[in-house]
Amino acid sequence: MNTQEVAEKLVQLCREGKNLDAIHELYADDVVSHEPKGSQMELSEGKEAALAKNQQWYDMVEEIHSGEVSDPIVSGNFFSCTMDMDVTYKGHGRSMMSEVCVYEVKDGKIVAENFFYNLPQQ
Repeated sequence: MNTQEVAEKLVQLCREGKNLDAIHELYADDVVSHEPKGSQMELSEGKEAALAKNQQWYDMVEEIHSGEVSDPIVSGNFFSCTMDMDVTYKGHGRSMMSEVCVYEVKDGKIVAENFFYNLPQQ
């Protein structure tokens, strides 16, 4: 798959709520993931770590009220999209989350992901 095809497939799977399937299918085994400074998992390396990070997030969620993923913007071997979610977290209440996601693709697989969002106020 080229970058455009990977981008479109990731967006499709995320829109269907199949984020873990997206990792299994589209991520390289040695993918590197960056979250904002100060987040619980600023850096994770490897597909298994990416899966664990996502599962940890799902375990904190009581209910997902809505979610929206933008169409991807592709440039060379990079693509980006936005993700907006209305979520109720266990023990923390309801919250809106908006993030910009940037991905790097090599040999038909996502090799890096970077997420940009404001951390909740403590």
